[in-house]
Amino acid sequence: MSRPNLLNRLTFRQLQVFQAVYRQQSYSRAAEQLGLTQPAVSAQIRQLEQALEQPLFKYAGKTLHVLPAADALAASAQSIFGQVSSLQMELSELAGTVRGELNIAAVSTAQYVVPHILARFRARYPQVQIRLRVCNRVQALERLAERRDDVVIMGMVPDDPNLVFMPILDNELIPLVWPGHPLASAERPTLEDFARHYLLMREPGSGARTALEEFAARERVSLNHVIELGTNEAIKQGVMAHLGVAVLPKLAVQLELASGLLASPNIPDFPLRRSWCTVYPKDRYPTPVTELFLRCVRELLPELNAHFRAPLTPIDHPTLLCLPPEETPS
Repeated sequence: MSRPNLLNRLTFRQLQVFQAVYRQQSYSRAAEQLGLTQPAVSAQIRQLEQALEQPLFKYAGKTLHVLPAADALAASAQSIFGQVSSLQMELSELAGTVRGELNIAAVSTAQYVVPHILARFRARYPQVQIRLRVCNRVQALERLAERRDDVVIMGMVPDDPNLVFMPILDNELIPLVWPGHPLASAERPTLEDFARHYLLMREPGSGARTALEEFAARERVSLNHVIELGTNEAIKQGVMAHLGVAVLPKLAVQLELASGLLASPNIPDFPLRRSWCTVYPKDRYPTPVTELFLRCVRELLPELNAHFRAPLTPIDHPTLLCLPPEETPS
């Protein structure tokens, strides 16, 4: 006997609920995410299983197990919603009414870069509501795992085949001392000379700290004198206050270097180079707004790289106007 036509038996709502349960591995967490009751989620899954004539999940004790049919449906659902999102984006662009939300999480070192990207994106799509959360690397990884944002901007992307990432800009990490520090005028200072001082660092796991620790390990230099400070700004102030020396992104200290408040000694193999990347889980298909943002970033890469490599000057760009779009009278 032939199976009934699924086109007449499936609904988008059932697939949305299924995706939430599949990703959360929990009916209760899916219900919380969707703003539904747990019985409502259970009812949608039950109807979907009846339409497919196969079970999708089963409980063993308090653990929800994913069955083979669920894995097959997850791949198809991702493709279906991806096609719908692409259609929605194309229709919105044709109508000139791209609206929606863009939720971004960025590690603290990227906060010097992301606003420049957002300014250019908002100039193109003024109706999009933008939310940016700045966090440390551990928090960024947590948010990435929990799929709390449309896209995460970070360096040192985990080696995970389930992540989609795109390098966007170089992150040059440079050594910093205060003006007049002996290392600032030394002819051939070394990493070992640098490491004899108190090193001002972020928390373990942060991008800049990890990069310095890995470099020191390769050079067989011990970092024995560490003072942990919670933010890049606190580290900058600490160096200027003669509390210690540090390694920070060059973009974070350009103003201080230009004004003579900080100095960067010429230590071999610096700057340490990393890349900031856009990252999102492979199984979270980008929303239309997210897809537009990623496309915009790709198009802006030459302009952004040129901007950040040039000396600091005020932006002269007539299209970047910080005015909301005029409302059309009803």
